[in-house]
Amino acid sequence: MEDINRLKIVLVERKKTGKWLAEQLGKNPSTVSKWCSNVSQPDLATLVKVASLLKVDVQELINTTKL
Repeated sequence: MEDINRLKIVLVERKKTGKWLAEQLGKNPSTVSKWCSNVSQPDLATLVKVASLLKVDVQELINTTKL
């Protein structure tokens, strides 16, 4: 599977952890880990929440170089 999202990179840039994000979203940390490793992807509504929490535009979370 291609790397679809840049979540792991943006978390590092914002000095946040997957565990922190999971707590903010009420999700299991393993779910967020799967998003970070591109094993699975969050739905669009969740992606919008993630962008809001990280104070970035949704487009910054999506890897458009391979699309």
